[in-house]
Parts: sequence; structure tokens; C-alpha cells
Amino acid sequence: MRTFFRIIGVLLLTGCRLLAQPSGGIVRQELIFSPQPEHVHGSTLVALPNGDLLAAWFQGSGERTADDVRIMGARQRKGQTTWSEPFVMADTPGLPDCNPVLFLNAKGKLFLVWIAVQANRWEHSILRFKTATDYDKPGAPVWNWQDNMLLKPDDRFAEEVASRFKQLPDNPSGWAEYAPQYDDLIREASRDVRKRSFGWMTRIKPLLLPTGRILLPLYSDGLNMSLVAISDDDGTSWRPSLPIVGRGPIQPALARRNDGTIVAYMRDSGDQPNRVHWSESTDNGESWTATAKLEIPNTASVELLRLRDGKWAFFGNDIDDGRYRLSLYISDDEGKSWKWKTRTEDRQKNEGGFSYPSMIQTADGLLHLTYSHHLSKGPKSIKHVVVDPGKLTQSVSTQSPKP
Repeated sequence: MRTFFRIIGVLLLTGCRLLAQPSGGIVRQELIFSPQPEHVHGSTLVALPNGDLLAAWFQGSGERTADDVRIMGARQRKGQTTWSEPFVMADTPGLPDCNPVLFLNAKGKLFLVWIAVQANRWEHSILRFKTATDYDKPGAPVWNWQDNMLLKPDDRFAEEVASRFKQLPDNPSGWAEYAPQYDDLIREASRDVRKRSFGWMTRIKPLLLPTGRILLPLYSDGLNMSLVAISDDDGTSWRPSLPIVGRGPIQPALARRNDGTIVAYMRDSGDQPNRVHWSESTDNGESWTATAKLEIPNTASVELLRLRDGKWAFFGNDIDDGRYRLSLYISDDEGKSWKWKTRTEDRQKNEGGFSYPSMIQTADGLLHLTYSHHLSKGPKSIKHVVVDPGKLTQSVSTQSPKP
């Protein structure tokens, strides 16, 4: 069996190299490690000051129900196109570790934030983080601090949920499996200080504001909504924003407009039709409008990034029935329209799942994308794709969904 997976891995890696010809702005693409039988998911990526790329993901025999799940990582040295052998980044004994997020604060300190899943339930997850300043050597960074990130939303949380639900379109019938009267049950849950204090989970990189404030996107599978953790001291301490309220807006990705408004795009975990949720904040992430839906189809994952030239990039599953397609959109009007699009994955529905992307821009202007690369009933890896947005926007414009 191991020989079989090795052969498949070689074929897939060779295939990726053969496909790495420039197309739609794609510069190159490769798998970070040879496809293997363990479950790998939830990748994150950071560009280090020395030019290295550091990636992380979670890996094990499952997800929240598998206690062997740990956070793994790999490094791509500056100027290289291959990755190191994977290494362990974090492993909480006896608990699944999932959804890593890597980022640098304004002072260059490296953060790894993730969740340890207690009781094998997402809604009991605990936020954990590590920091390092010594991270240029081969292998994992030298971590010099580790702690839990504890948040306690106060009574304004429940008040905000009740207020924002009144601003949503009427929902006379329920749709969630355990929520025949969805709105009422979520309002009730939001009043429980225990339920609103636990289970907040990471997925996507934070937004660093010009003031130095860090906005770390979080979501709750229990409450089926989102918020951001706010730090005004470079990540030393954290406090919660008011919730981002809607019917199923989770896993926020953030971008800042020229006027200072912060926009969140979110995965749709709610009612039909399945579309990307959006919300905005005009007070630097403290509070958020009730969510509305864009025209972009979605069921699985989103990413959002403001580029150095002011354009915006959206990357996600722009389909409403699975994870078999991933598309990159570029906008030159802060998301009002999306003039350019390319696909990194476009398969048949039964051919695999490609999701949970991470997207960053390096100093040379290139976009680096990572995401879960799962072939149906086959081995799994994390894929890395490099895109030149300049080449993409020089191509013929496409008709893409508008807000």
C-alpha cells in the first residue's frame, strides 16, 4: 500500500510540474509534500522577512474526532521552488489540533494561532497560540511563548445578536437540523455566557491596520456566526468585537477600503441560496453590520486580500454544491465588480475537493495560494500556486458576479 501511494505521489507531483505553464496569470504550482493517506486540511501561509515561505496545516486520521491530529509545517527557502520535509509545529497531547493561522505582527514576531478541540466538539474548542522571534533556521520556528487565547463577550453580545436579527429578512420557517426556529434558538444561545465564551475558531489570517491594531477573524460552529479578536498591543492581549450576525456567516476574510471601512467576506453556512456573506465595519472592527449575500456562489471557503496596488483579490469555491472548483477573482473597484478571473481547480463534482485556501502577496507582487488538495478516494496533500496578478489583469476581462 505504501508503494502504491508513493507511485501515485510521484505521478501527481510530475503532473503538477507539467501543468505549471503560465496560464491565466499562474506562474507555477506544486504540492507541498507527496500525497499521502492521512487527512490534511486548513492550510495557512506566511512570508518571512528573509524571503522564506512558511506553511502550516493540520494532519491526522480525521478532524475533531481524531485525537492524533496535529499541526504540521514546511518551509520553502527564498529562491527555491521545492519544500522541506514536513515537521511538527504544534501538538496538544490527547486533543485534536486544527485550523492553524500564521502571521507576523508589526514588530516581526511570528504567531501561530490554532484550536485545540476539547470533547471532540467544535463548539468546545480552545484558542491557542505560540510566538517566535527565531524562525529563520531550517525546520520549525523556535517557539518562546505559548498560551491560550481566552475571550469573554459581555452582555452586549446578546443585545447585538437580537438587534441585528431584526435587520435581516424575515425567516418564518427554520432550516438548521437542530433549529426549527433558528433565529429564536440562536438569540437564546447568545444569552448564555458559556456558549458565547467558548468555541471560537480560527481559519483565516488577520488584518493589520495602519494604527497597529490586529483583527483576527474567528467563527463559531455552535452559534453559526463570526467575530474578530482585537489586539492593540501587538498581540499581547486580545478582546472580542461585537458579533458578525447573519444566518450562517462563518470564517471571515477581511480587507480595508480606501475610506477605512473594513469589509468581511464569509463562507455561507446558512439558508438558501448559498452565496458569500458580507458585512462591514466603520469603527475599525469593533462592530459589524448584519450580513447580506453577494452574488458569488459559495458553500465551502473564501479568502480576501487587498493588493499593494489597491486591487482586491477573492479566492474561493465559487460553486453552491461542493468543493470541486476554486477560482481567483480580481477587482479594481474594491469588490463592486470582478473584472478578471482564473481557476486553479475545475474538476467534476466526484473528482475531489479543493478548499480552505490561504492567500498572501509577497514583496515581488506575486500572489501565493495554498489549499487542501483532496482527490476522491485517493491520497491528500496541500497545494501551492503562484499567480502574477499583473499578467492576470492584462488578460481579457471576464463577466463575474457583482455584489
